[in-house]
Amino acid sequence: MRYKILTVDDSKTVRIIVKKAFKTYDCDILEAGNGVEGLALAAKDMPDLILLDITMPVMDGVEMLTKLKADPQLKGIPVIMLTAEGGRDNVLKIAKIGVRDYLVKPFKEEALIEKAGRVIDLKPLSEQPAKAKSIYDSADILIVEDKPVIIQQIQEGLKHTPWKVQGVSTQGEALDFCNKTPPDLMLMSLSLPEEGAFTLFRLMRTNVKTKYTPIFALVVKTEVGQQQQAQTVGFSAIITKPIDIGELESKMCKAMSLDTSQRYFSHEAGFLIMRLPENCSPSVVAEVSNYLKAKVSEAVDAGHARMVIDIHELKTLHMGVIKLLFQTMQTCRELTLQFALVGNAHIITECKGFEDTRNWVFYSTVEEAKANLGKGTAASPQLATA
Repeated sequence: MRYKILTVDDSKTVRIIVKKAFKTYDCDILEAGNGVEGLALAAKDMPDLILLDITMPVMDGVEMLTKLKADPQLKGIPVIMLTAEGGRDNVLKIAKIGVRDYLVKPFKEEALIEKAGRVIDLKPLSEQPAKAKSIYDSADILIVEDKPVIIQQIQEGLKHTPWKVQGVSTQGEALDFCNKTPPDLMLMSLSLPEEGAFTLFRLMRTNVKTKYTPIFALVVKTEVGQQQQAQTVGFSAIITKPIDIGELESKMCKAMSLDTSQRYFSHEAGFLIMRLPENCSPSVVAEVSNYLKAKVSEAVDAGHARMVIDIHELKTLHMGVIKLLFQTMQTCRELTLQFALVGNAHIITECKGFEDTRNWVFYSTVEEAKANLGKGTAASPQLATA
């Protein structure tokens, strides 16, 4: 839902400040220069929030507020009054008419956003709403954990990513960090003293800057009660200790809506290349599988007619990988895409141990596979298994 905010102020400068403050949020700003214009716009557009100045020509804020609250159609619209320092007492006097809050001029944009965020559910605009950020983009990750060894373990495990992973040990440090640099994702230990993680979680959810930030709970695997409490409160995910870094990274990518397809798929001189990593865990198999059909279709649409399936880095074959490879081959057949396999000696030997894969033909390098596909002479597994 896109919210409408009506700012009623005779100062064009203030109206510009208001528009600038809400520029990165999913809302429309309506403007009026006095109470008469404000009432007309309120009746026409039914805003979700009104920011109302007190001192204005033609009709001031007090008169507009009075008329607004007397109108059955408009009386439910929440109002935040804007006043100069000397008008604070006046606002308190008219509060009984029905204002939700007030703000003293001059004000900081952050203060305006904070107060508005208490009234309406402000959602930050995505910089690229139609396209997820890539796994290769930087991100700020905050770990709130009172055990330095856990922070170090996560930092070490994620050092291959472009993410900036920082750790703090207390609620206060976390709040200071978030006020200065709202993180893209938080990891919060449930072992903080006096249920500090749950208190901090609620504070994060009442702050407009972190209201939608994914927050993961870090908890010992045997602490079932804490895990249930975290799920009830609304943590984005539960990460159990000891931590599986691969699983953690996968969940973090999903929570931040990162496009991870570039890890596995690339376009090279007219070829679609699919590469599997050396440790192809079930989460990796699921990830590749989710991208597969879209990536192959995208390649065909771009005019590519050949695909190389590169598993030469793979350490060992398991049923999940075999099913993924069959799925890949079947997708290629459906879209009439030529394909070839690249593997290492160990994988080739393992393939010979399975009935359905023993006749698969592999090339030693991607370049060799490309060359043979280019000649139209590649030995396709669909023929070898026939």
